[in-house]
Amino acid sequence: MTTISEAELALRETARRVLPAGGFGNIPAETVIREGRGGRIWDVSGNGYVDFLIGSGPMLLGHAHPEVNAAVAAQLERGTTYFANNEPGIRLAEAIVEAVPCAEQVRFASSGTEADFYAMRLARAFRRRERILKFEGGYHGMSDYGLMSLWPSRPGNFPQAAPDSAGIPAQVRDSMLVCPFNDLAAAEALIHAHREDLAGVIVEPMQRLVPPAPGYLEGLRAITREYGIPLIFDEVVTGFRLAYGGAQEYYGVTPDLCTLGKVVGGGFPLSAVAGRADIMAHLDRARVGEDGFLPQIGTLSGNPVAAVAGLKTLEILRRPGAYESLFATGRTLREGLGRALREAGFAVQVPGEPPMFDAVFTRGEVRDYRSTMAGDAALAKRLTVLLRERGVFKSDGKIYVSLAHDESCVRDALAAFDSAARALAAETAAR
Repeated sequence: MTTISEAELALRETARRVLPAGGFGNIPAETVIREGRGGRIWDVSGNGYVDFLIGSGPMLLGHAHPEVNAAVAAQLERGTTYFANNEPGIRLAEAIVEAVPCAEQVRFASSGTEADFYAMRLARAFRRRERILKFEGGYHGMSDYGLMSLWPSRPGNFPQAAPDSAGIPAQVRDSMLVCPFNDLAAAEALIHAHREDLAGVIVEPMQRLVPPAPGYLEGLRAITREYGIPLIFDEVVTGFRLAYGGAQEYYGVTPDLCTLGKVVGGGFPLSAVAGRADIMAHLDRARVGEDGFLPQIGTLSGNPVAAVAGLKTLEILRRPGAYESLFATGRTLREGLGRALREAGFAVQVPGEPPMFDAVFTRGEVRDYRSTMAGDAALAKRLTVLLRERGVFKSDGKIYVSLAHDESCVRDALAAFDSAARALAAETAAR
């Protein structure tokens, strides 16, 4: 069990004083992390954890990878940012074009939010239309557009978008359409009905933890191609995780544009929009003229420190056996989590793919946002707390697997799964 030191208690108190809600707005702020090495992290109190948060996904190689650190250290001696073209950034763009099926050209940004925002804007510039179709529960960053129908507590009628957050202008609602994920008939009907005013369709090819149903992505690809509507894959999470070429390689469907982040920056702030050259041309005034030009400026876009971290990360991922190892570890952990909870008497599904998954406490199939919300969220949150007490660090909604999760990490995690599941069952029975 974990203990809390006076030093960590003092830091928590400072955080509550100087930070809204006592944190950075990411996961709940109870724990203050001191360091990470490989597949583990330690808090300020000295408690160690098997880390299945891995920075919300970017640390696919684990924390403080020595080769990535060495590449970054070498670049630091040459400077940290230039606001100009640099060799590492150009080389990273080249590597993305070589790896990602849809990528003919690349433009860098600093966050997944920026990349998704610019991808939607590119689709609007290309089609000279305004509306974007997204899918209920799909996460496309923190822009006004991305936040529409992200986590509606009272889902409305499709295709009406719901602003889930304060501060979003009312008129944004009219520029977005919303559809259920994994319902191809609904998507086809909506795209057909709005084919004249749709600028693009943006989708996570694996929505949070929900894989696409057989034929679903293929169907989206077919109808968007039929009407000349750009299909955007948000691969900020899945890029270089499900396969070296991302979800579009893994599922065998190529979009017109995609967004990348997390893994591609090797743990540093870097994201990208990649796709067809004729759409990406709207970032080039000389090619499309003033009326079609989309300016995109970022102080740290293509930052050389992030670029060298990304280049080294991709180099390591290309080595033989990398993805086989990642998937083998993920399968063992995923099966172990499901088994522990079922043996403890819970009705549970473990949706996802081996590199990322989690438990949803429900008897029904998990195939879209609303079926996910039918799960018992209170049980999921309590499981996260019980696991943290037993040395496993995760968010309430996802387990990320890394190449640094070695046999000892897996052994400790499986033991924690069993113990936490039994404790959760005992608590449930005592109510």
